[in-house]
Amino acid sequence: MVTSNPFPTIEKCPSVGREKHTVVADMDGTLLIGRSSFPYFALVAFEVSGVLRLLFLLLASPLAGLLYYFVSESAGIQVLIFATFVGMKVSDIESVARAVLPKFYSSDLHPESWRVFTSCGKRCVLTANPRIMVEAFLKDLLGVDMVLGTEIGTYKGRATGFVCKPGVLVGKNKADALKKAFGETKPDVGLGDRHTDIPFMAMCKEGYLVPPNPETKAVAIEKLPKPVIFHDGRLVQKPTPLMALLIILWTPIGFPLACLRIAAGSLLPMSIVYYAFWALGVRVTVKGTPPPPVKKSTGQSGVLFICSHRTLLDPIFLCTALGRPISAVTYSISRLSEIISPIKLVKLSRDRATDAAMIKKLLQEGDLAICPEGTTCREPFLLRFSSLFAELTDQLVPVAMVNRMSMFHGTTARGWKGMDPFYFFMNPTPAYEVTFLNKLPPELTCSSGKSSHEVANYIQRVIAATLSYECTNFTRKDKYRALAGNDGTVVEKPKLPANKVMGC
Repeated sequence: MVTSNPFPTIEKCPSVGREKHTVVADMDGTLLIGRSSFPYFALVAFEVSGVLRLLFLLLASPLAGLLYYFVSESAGIQVLIFATFVGMKVSDIESVARAVLPKFYSSDLHPESWRVFTSCGKRCVLTANPRIMVEAFLKDLLGVDMVLGTEIGTYKGRATGFVCKPGVLVGKNKADALKKAFGETKPDVGLGDRHTDIPFMAMCKEGYLVPPNPETKAVAIEKLPKPVIFHDGRLVQKPTPLMALLIILWTPIGFPLACLRIAAGSLLPMSIVYYAFWALGVRVTVKGTPPPPVKKSTGQSGVLFICSHRTLLDPIFLCTALGRPISAVTYSISRLSEIISPIKLVKLSRDRATDAAMIKKLLQEGDLAICPEGTTCREPFLLRFSSLFAELTDQLVPVAMVNRMSMFHGTTARGWKGMDPFYFFMNPTPAYEVTFLNKLPPELTCSSGKSSHEVANYIQRVIAATLSYECTNFTRKDKYRALAGNDGTVVEKPKLPANKVMGC
């Protein structure tokens, strides 16, 4: 905190007529409300190296705090950088910075700093944080023109844990970096929050301080230039030191509990899984009335349940709500998920004719579940629905699926999908809500002249309205390009035919 205040506070900074101005802002405590960067280092530590690295960082944090407050900011930050990065692949750090951190950064933007920052035509962020951690968020999501941050040392594609010269960007190093970037040109506005920001703020034509205020409310997500539709990572909440400690302490308890919950869902009759889940702390809420199972003796085709896609467990919880097992089709699934699945799963080939024939065959055998989005989405958005299902049957029942997790996400784009069920069930009290909507009337199906795209789009809108979600045209490829740098196609060894039935 600044004791002698040579600059006015951010509230006094006008934001009108700055379209041609250049702003330079610090990050922690200035552009962001939070003054500590520990949660973001903790996210990198956990997402790249798991709970043991998170424990190492947490154990190192008291030393970092002592050095930060009683020796120098630079020394404290160097401890965090070493504990987090040493030995990590640079590509893994970049992946987390692109796919995980933006969600957490974007939920912590300071409203007054954001007001001034966005009013200026050219924007620069000058931060003590490693540039590799913040650049993707700042440039891709906020439209920042220049990012000046601490550079980490690397060797053969791995981080050494040390920083490159001139060291951590605090105090004089910040001012030197600014002078090197701008030369003799003075930026118009400088924003900072602590005494070590004064040297670079003094180089700007105007300087404003952002006073600490824990009660400040972050900028609303809808006011950001781009909505955060896709994000990855296992942690639901920002890992403050206390939350990091809870995660470390809960993991040895949560994993055996997850195994017990999975065993209950896999081994018990589906008619009693609902009650077993409740006894084990898994909450399942069922709304609406599902249609009764089709009797094979009547020769009728089965019902196709059209589900929104939240996790790989959607078909399992659909069956739990129905009280009976039904088949489900999926585009990709790990070998471990195959083994523990309590229902019959059919892996689609992505060949339209082959998949259509397989779905028709399964419907002749009974009811079937499908998630036409083709991949999961965590945010309140629905991805584009594939229209193939609408061409195959008129017996369509939309199902709105939504889940709640307090500690771990049960999906991943970058990690091993085989662990998805375990992470979901590792939550202390995971919950699913299954809402059965009305069966589609004949006049809204393809048999009445509607195109398959019209039917798919209608069902998407109905489910979105039920969940208060927003419809999008994004696809599986869009998600994986944003999070994993590929199109989401899984290349596998040809060990089974594409339409091989799996599960137990």
